[in-house]
Amino acid sequence: MTCSRARGIALAGALALVLVLVVALALTLTLTSTAAQGQRAFPGVTRDTASVTRLIILGSGTPVPDPERSGPAFAVTYGTRTFLFDAGAGVMRRVAAAGLPIDGMTAVFLTHLHSDHTLGLPDVIHTTWVMGRATPMPVIGPPGTTAMVGHIQSAWVEDIVVRTEGLERGRKGGHRVTVKETTGGVVYDSAGIRIRAIPVPHGSWNHAFAFRIDTPDRSIVLGGDTAPTRALEEAARGVDQLVHEVYASKRVAPENRPGGELWPQYLREFHTSDEELGAMAARARPKQLILAHVLRMGGTMEEVVAGIRRGGFSGTLVVAKDLERY
Repeated sequence: MTCSRARGIALAGALALVLVLVVALALTLTLTSTAAQGQRAFPGVTRDTASVTRLIILGSGTPVPDPERSGPAFAVTYGTRTFLFDAGAGVMRRVAAAGLPIDGMTAVFLTHLHSDHTLGLPDVIHTTWVMGRATPMPVIGPPGTTAMVGHIQSAWVEDIVVRTEGLERGRKGGHRVTVKETTGGVVYDSAGIRIRAIPVPHGSWNHAFAFRIDTPDRSIVLGGDTAPTRALEEAARGVDQLVHEVYASKRVAPENRPGGELWPQYLREFHTSDEELGAMAARARPKQLILAHVLRMGGTMEEVVAGIRRGGFSGTLVVAKDLERY
């Protein structure tokens, strides 16, 4: 055999090996991407994977432990992708009831780190793992998210050891998440879906966000917790849906508790009144205004809706309920 022929055979073999490795890597990346997104629904619940956008109310509540309303949490789905926004108490039970993946989301986004918006984060991280998640799940939130996730993992370190080293033989490393901290701007942009974090004022929090989600067929703004702000109004201009918190302006009064005299100031600096929301929505003109995280303070939903109408919004308005779909 000549030297040139030998070199040709060697080169062909090397190219074939490279091709095999490239194919294997592509397959690995595909499987990893699928596993990270999660595909397993709760038994007996039908999962919707149509290539249309769904907004699902997982938790419409407040810090008050209302048995009808879980802590703040919303899902936006498109095809097989599931995006979770906030993780209030009870979130994974609502995820299961809604037919969403119980073994992981495409990504998790946090508006801010108030406890009522994050009490379910350990549930999201660890339950998705126990249900089969094998790869790190992205968690995007404000500065401080890395520390919070680190403390969560430390708190459950013995559980992780028992599940992986004991008889359960859980998937090692499946509890991991990949944290990305942001101060605003585009935080996801892939295959026709773009998500932008919009800084909003929420009292003494240094960082809080609303999120605008643009998909091939819909635009949605999730307001998070916020006082009135021009930035959110501009982001919500003409969107298909605006989900916004609100408090009953006519019920504002000092409370009979230590520090209760500051309650009216707290509401003004941290939240948005019904009349303020009505005025903002009248200018932004969303096609549908959805109320969540409603602070009624002894009042009725009808009072809150009336306040929004007084503020000037005459468009379509609904009060969110857990597990409703839009």
